[in-house]
Amino acid sequence: MNVSLILIILFVGAFATFLAGDKLASKVALFFGLAAAGFSIVLLNHYNLGENISFVCQWISKPNISVALKADGLSMAMLLLTTVLTPVIIFSSFGNDYKNSKSFYALILFMSFAMAGTFLASDGLLYYIFWELSLIPIYFIALIWGNGDAEERKKAVVKFFIYTLAGSLFMLVAFVYLYQKAGSFLIEDLYKVNLSATEQLWIFLAFFLAYAIKIPLIPFHTWQANVYQKAPTVGTMLLSGIMLKMGLYSVIRWQLPLAPLAAKEYRCIFIAIGIAGVMYGSIVALRQKDLKKLLAYSSLAHVGLIAAGTYTLTLDGFRGAVLQMIAHGFVVVGLFFVAEIIFRRFETRVIAEMGGIRSQTPKFTSMFLILVLASVALPSTFNFVGEFTVLYSLSQINIWFAILGGTTIILGAYYMLKMFQHVMLGETNSKIFADVTINEGITLVIVITVLFFFGMYPKPIIDLITPSLQEILTQINR
Repeated sequence: MNVSLILIILFVGAFATFLAGDKLASKVALFFGLAAAGFSIVLLNHYNLGENISFVCQWISKPNISVALKADGLSMAMLLLTTVLTPVIIFSSFGNDYKNSKSFYALILFMSFAMAGTFLASDGLLYYIFWELSLIPIYFIALIWGNGDAEERKKAVVKFFIYTLAGSLFMLVAFVYLYQKAGSFLIEDLYKVNLSATEQLWIFLAFFLAYAIKIPLIPFHTWQANVYQKAPTVGTMLLSGIMLKMGLYSVIRWQLPLAPLAAKEYRCIFIAIGIAGVMYGSIVALRQKDLKKLLAYSSLAHVGLIAAGTYTLTLDGFRGAVLQMIAHGFVVVGLFFVAEIIFRRFETRVIAEMGGIRSQTPKFTSMFLILVLASVALPSTFNFVGEFTVLYSLSQINIWFAILGGTTIILGAYYMLKMFQHVMLGETNSKIFADVTINEGITLVIVITVLFFFGMYPKPIIDLITPSLQEILTQINR
C-alpha cells in the first residue's frame, strides 16, 4: 500500500462525479471525499506502524524527473487536513442549488487532488505541476459560481490568477537553476546542493514571492479579500481552509531547507512581515461591514502569525505553525459556513442588516459563539495550542515579536465579539431565521468536535509532525 492511491481516489472521483450527472453529482462527490478521508486514516495507521508508504518511480529520464511522493509526518498531517475538510466542505454545500453541479463538484475533487499532490510531492517539478493545477479549479469555481456583479467578480478572479501564476514562475526559475546544480529535481538531491550566500538569497526570494502571494502576506495580499467575498462559500472554504496552507507548508518543506543561510540572515525581516500582517489584518477587520470580508481579514491576521512562526527557524515555531495551520483550517471553514447559513436565510452579508438572530435560534447561536471563541484562541480550543506555541517561539527570538504578535488575540477578540454582537444579539429581527437543518448542524458539530478534541489533546498531531520537523531543522542547521 502506498500513498499514491489517495491521489487516484480523488482523481477518479472527479471524473466519476462529472459523469454521474447533475442529479447525483453531490452524492458521488461526497462518497469519494469520504473514501479519500477514510483511506488517509488507513495510510496513517500504516505509517504509524513504521511502514514505508512513500512512492517513487522514474517518470522522465531526460530531464531527470520522478513521480516521487513523500509520506512523512508533516505531509501526512497536511494530507489529513485536505481529505477530512474536503467531504465536510462538500457536505456543507448541500443546502445550495448549483447550475451544472456535476462540473462544480468535479472541480472540488480535482482541486483536492491537486492540493494533496502538492503536500505529498518530493520532486520539485512534480510539486510545481500540482501547485499550478490547484489554480485551475478554483479559478472556474469562483468565476462561474461566485457572488455579486459578474464583471467585478471576473476582475477579482483574474487578478488572483495572474498574481499567483506570476509568483509561481519565479519559483519555477529557481527549480530550474537548482536542477542544473543537482542534476535532479528530487528534494533529497536538492537539499545536498552547495550554494553560495548570494545564490541562496536569490533562491530564497524566488520561493518567497510565490509563497507570500499564496498565503498571502502583506503587501502581496491585495487579491485576497475580494476573491474571498466574490467566490461561492465553498470556494472560500477551499481557499482559506486548505489552499493557503500550501504556501505555509512549502515555506517549511522547500524554502527554508534549500536556502538556510538566507533564512538565518534575514530571519527577523520575514518575521516582521508576518507580524505586520497580523496587525494590518486585525485593524482592517475592525472596519469591515461585510461579514465575509471581515472573516477574510481575520484570516489574513492569523496566517501572518503562522508565517512568523515558520520563520523563527525553531522547533517550537515550526510545531506551533503546523498546529495552527490545521486549527485555522477547521475554524475558518466553520466561520465561513456560518456566514453562508445566515446568507441562506437573510440573503445579505451586510452586518448592519443582521441582528436579533439569537432569540430565534439558540442552537445556532451557541455553535456560532463556540467558533468565535475558538477563533480568538480561547484555552481548551485547538487554536490556543497553536497560537500559544507560536508566540512562545517568537518570544525566544525577541520578546517584542511576541507582544506585537499577541495583538491577534487582543484585537481578534474585540472585532470578533463585536461582530457576534451585531450579527446575533439585539431585538428580534423582523426576518424569520429558521433553525439549523440537520445537514448544517452535522457540519458545525464536526468542526466544533475537532477544535475541542485537539484543543484538549493535541498529542497525536504533535507526535506525528515532530520527527519530520526535527529532520527539516537539522537540514537547515547543517
